[in-house]
Amino acid sequence: MSQTSLKQKKKNETGSRNSKDSLDTEKRKDSEKSGVRLSTQGSQELSLPKTDSRGYVVRNQWSRTSRSPSTRAPSVEEPRSKNTSLKQLPSSSTTSRTSSTSPSQQESLKQLSEEPSPPTPPLPSTPPMPLDSHPPTPPEPFSSSRRSTKMHENPEAWAHGIVREIRDSREPMPQRDYPRTPPTEWKAYTQRRSTYSSQLDQDCLSELPRQHHQREEEEDEDEAYWASVKTLYEKIPSCSRPRPPKPKNAITIAVSSRALFNMVDGRKIYEEEGLEKYMEYQLNNENVILTPGPAFRFVKALQHVNARLRELYPSEQDLFDIVLMTNNHAQVGVRLINSVNHYGLLIDRFCLTGGKSPIGYLKAYLTNLYLSADSEKVQEAIQEGIASATMFDGAKDMAYCDTQLRVAFDGDAVLFSDESEHIAKEHGLDKFFQHETLFENKPLAQGPLKGFLEDLGRLQKKFYAKDERLLCPIRTYLVTARSAASSGARVLKTLRRWGLEIDEALFLAGAPKGPILVKIRPHIFFDDHMFHIEGAQKFGTITAHVPYGINQKMNN
Repeated sequence: MSQTSLKQKKKNETGSRNSKDSLDTEKRKDSEKSGVRLSTQGSQELSLPKTDSRGYVVRNQWSRTSRSPSTRAPSVEEPRSKNTSLKQLPSSSTTSRTSSTSPSQQESLKQLSEEPSPPTPPLPSTPPMPLDSHPPTPPEPFSSSRRSTKMHENPEAWAHGIVREIRDSREPMPQRDYPRTPPTEWKAYTQRRSTYSSQLDQDCLSELPRQHHQREEEEDEDEAYWASVKTLYEKIPSCSRPRPPKPKNAITIAVSSRALFNMVDGRKIYEEEGLEKYMEYQLNNENVILTPGPAFRFVKALQHVNARLRELYPSEQDLFDIVLMTNNHAQVGVRLINSVNHYGLLIDRFCLTGGKSPIGYLKAYLTNLYLSADSEKVQEAIQEGIASATMFDGAKDMAYCDTQLRVAFDGDAVLFSDESEHIAKEHGLDKFFQHETLFENKPLAQGPLKGFLEDLGRLQKKFYAKDERLLCPIRTYLVTARSAASSGARVLKTLRRWGLEIDEALFLAGAPKGPILVKIRPHIFFDDHMFHIEGAQKFGTITAHVPYGINQKMNN
């Protein structure tokens, strides 16, 4: 071997020796940072682990972010020979590290080891470690440079350490042995049926007709129940109420509670015992249905006209709208509502003023006609320019037509003004006849009920447009004490000038009106003279007194 080769070999050995020394120095620095103490004087010096008052080692909960396999805490399942083998290492194989540490560092380490640690109960999931076990090594701070150097120095060992750490951190799941039943051979229904008892099949077959019969009985019971419900609902009047017309388009008829129903008993209690007793009486009898009053049949006839108009004009708004206008207290309203619903009256708007006069609300309700049993309130409404009348019931029962509204009017001071009445009262009948002949072509001034006659005539024309003149549900009558020959022409010409048609005109020339009205059987008869009202009442006619004109002033 040449001398140059020997020199090269020595140089390589010295280089490798220097590299090994540099690696040893790096490892020493790492071990110093991790706290490992290895003795070179024949035994290995280990820092004492911290223990609690019962002698158990306090295990630190290190973070799992440390990727170094050397810093991993030893698992419980590892053999204890690994820990004890470290104590039996020969002193010649290790290098002393104690000489490299300074005296101040040794004193601080001793003080830290001698300080008692606070008692901490052991974790329930892991058993306590004995004193001779190897203490866990605290994780060193994460350093990307050291991690990369270890990966480049020995990548296989670094990867195996990571895998071992992950495997050791997982606790093995206990394996459960599930019982395995041997698979059964599939059999057809005919083969399986042979294993069943024949008695069971017979029971099942005998049960089928019984269940079918029971099902048929239940169906029959259901059909009978629904048939009874259907008949019950057929007897009950229809709950579908037509929508009321808009007030601005409707013909509003305001009716008081005493005009619509017979409330004579309650009125007597109010006059004799006072308001409180009257209220108590009405509350105690709120479920007792009130009997019909003088305006009841008139209201029913108005509703029939509305029904006929809706048949011909489904979207018609020019209809009669009934408003119950009363000065009764609101607590009495329950009895009134019960009575209205009992008779099937289509009255949706109520005005209960609680003792206050309802006359102030008439214009707010756009009232065209006000009917009441109180003559004082009627007089107030006349003064306000609202057509009004005091209702009186007939002394006898009379059969009324249910399919046609029949309204009878007097002429002077009802449809017309009272100018002719002034002449008759002041100058006599002769002057009256001369005046009517002289002014035959001059129309009379309108009276308080002229507007209501116009409303009736407007509705009649709607039926005439559908070729229903002979079957029109509205019929009007003029029943006057005038003489046709001497003063009748001016009346008819006035109606013609107004554009109004009257179905029947009866000139009685001063004869009683009662017998004629019995033949007409009107639902309401308007007159300004009380002796005509009283005469018609005796025959059973429902009358309405209009307190207007010179006759009222003379009576007062």
